[in-house]
This record gives sequence, C-alpha cells and structure tokens, in this order.
Amino acid sequence: MHQFETNMEYIKTEIDGVWIIKPLIFKDERGYFMESYKKAEFEQKIGKTDFIQDNESKSSHGVLRGLHYQEGEMAQAKLVRVIQGKVWDIAVDIRSASPTFGKYAAVELSEENKLQFFIPRGFAHGFLVLSETAVFSYKVDNIYSPANERTIDCMDPDLAIQWPLDLSLIRLSEKDRSGKRLKEII
Repeated sequence: MHQFETNMEYIKTEIDGVWIIKPLIFKDERGYFMESYKKAEFEQKIGKTDFIQDNESKSSHGVLRGLHYQEGEMAQAKLVRVIQGKVWDIAVDIRSASPTFGKYAAVELSEENKLQFFIPRGFAHGFLVLSETAVFSYKVDNIYSPANERTIDCMDPDLAIQWPLDLSLIRLSEKDRSGKRLKEII
C-alpha cells in the first residue's frame, strides 16, 4: 500500500463503524490550512467508501434536522462537518442485528474544532444547530432517493436522546415532526 503522512486522528466511538475525525490544522498569522479529506488515508483507517456527492445546508439556531436515513440499496454513508457555526450531530444505530441497535453516538461539530463525523450505512442521522446559524457540509456515497427516505422521531422516548438545548427552542420541519418511532420501523 502507498505510504503517506497521516494528517488526521481517527477516534472510534462506542458504536462500531462510527468515527470522529480530527484533522491536523496548520495555523499561522495568515490563517490556517487543513486537509478535510484524503481518500487513501480514510480508506486505510475506516474502509472503502466511494463518496459521490457533496451537500451543504444552512440553518438557524434551534433547527433540528433529522433523524433521517434511506432504506435498502439507497442507504447512505455520510462524512459530515461544520464550516460555520456549531451543531450537535448524532448517529442512531438502526441495524437490527447490531448489539448497539437503538443506541446513538453524538459529537459537537464546529468551525472552531473542525471535527468531522463519519456515519456508515445503517444509521439514522440528525443535527441540532447550537449557534446563531450553521453551515453544514457532508459527503454521501449514494444519491438522494425520496422514495427510500425515512424519518425517525427525534423525540422518541425509546431513544432517550439528551438534546443539549431546551426542547421549547427546537424547531422541526413538518416531515421531521411526523417521524416514526424506532419500534415502528423494525
């Protein structure tokens, strides 16, 4: 295999397959430089993932997007990060045979910490905006398929997610308000 300098730290979470990635940041009086993705390094540490599209969204404080996933062959792996602002990002294990089924891993992503979060296929994903606004960027390994998209209720009591914002401040889309409970999707 090709040798290269590692410019990122790969941190395993308590859920198999979900990773936090911490880039090496080079700062000086002019600003900073970092590698946000290096295919060979990523595949050596995490495994082969063919990202085919980059997406970006901007959201206001209190917006919670999720918990979204795509079923079957249209499932998506995601590599997510925040370019501006701060979010609390979450991945919920929905792999029915997994020992961590129904558990979640979460991390604060921000323009300051520059952390990234890798979410493999078989997970529902969502994020809550903690700053005034946030610009959220992510790579996916499969196209968006409205026919295969599903939403899990982000307030499902069986998930017992501890959102880091008063629930009265959380804003959901109509689609996200009508998400199903985890036990309804299995």
